[in-house]
Amino acid sequence: MDAGKEGLPLRIHCLVQPPNICRWLSPFFLTCSIYFLLWIPEDQPSWVSALVKCLPILCLAAFLWAVPSGGDYTRLLQAALVCSAVGDACLIWPGAFLAGMAAFALAHVLYSWAFGFSPLRPGLLLLILLAPVLSYRLLWPYLEPGMVLPMAAYELVLSVMLWRGLARGGSAGWGALLFAVSDAVLAWDTFAQPLPYARLVTMSTYYAAQLLITWSALGSPGPKTD
Repeated sequence: MDAGKEGLPLRIHCLVQPPNICRWLSPFFLTCSIYFLLWIPEDQPSWVSALVKCLPILCLAAFLWAVPSGGDYTRLLQAALVCSAVGDACLIWPGAFLAGMAAFALAHVLYSWAFGFSPLRPGLLLLILLAPVLSYRLLWPYLEPGMVLPMAAYELVLSVMLWRGLARGGSAGWGALLFAVSDAVLAWDTFAQPLPYARLVTMSTYYAAQLLITWSALGSPGPKTD
C-alpha cells in the first residue's frame, strides 16, 4: 500500500479520536505514578520492584497494540519496548547489569531499524559521535577491565540510535535525545561518582523518552528506507 495514502487516514483517525488515545495511554501514566510514589529502594532488589519498574514500558507496548498505527514501524517499536522492559528488570540486580546492557543494546538496534536510514545525514553522525567519545574518555578510568569493551559497544549502538532518531525528527528525535541523556546520567552515577537526584533524572527522562518514541508511531507508515 502506498505510504502516503495509508498515512493520511491514520493521522485523521488519531486527530478525531483523542479520547481513545488518552484512554489507552492512561495505564502508562498510572504505572509511572506508582513507580515514583513507591520509590522502592535500589538496595532492595525483588521481582516486585522489577515489575513496578517495567510496567510503564509494557503499557506502552500494549498501547501500540491497541491503537492503529504504522505497521512494521509499530512492530519494531513494540519489540524494542519489550527488550527495554527486560533490560529494566535485569538492572534491578547488580549481577545482571551486563544482561541489562545487552537487552537495551538490542532495543537500540530495533529502534534504529524502525527509524530507517533516509535521510542519511552522515554529517549528523559525525557530530553525535563526539559526545560518546568524550563521555567514554571520561568514564574509562573508572571502568573495570571487563566493562571496557561492553561499554564501548553500547555507546556505539546508542549513538547510531540517536543519529537515526534525530534524522527522522519529530517525537522520535526528542525521544532518542532524552534516552541518551538518561543513559549518560546512569552511566556516570554508576561508574564514576554519585550524582544528586540521579535516579530521579534517569527514570523521568527514560520514561519520557520511551513515551515520545512510542508516540512517533501514530500516523507513521513505517520505517524510512528509501
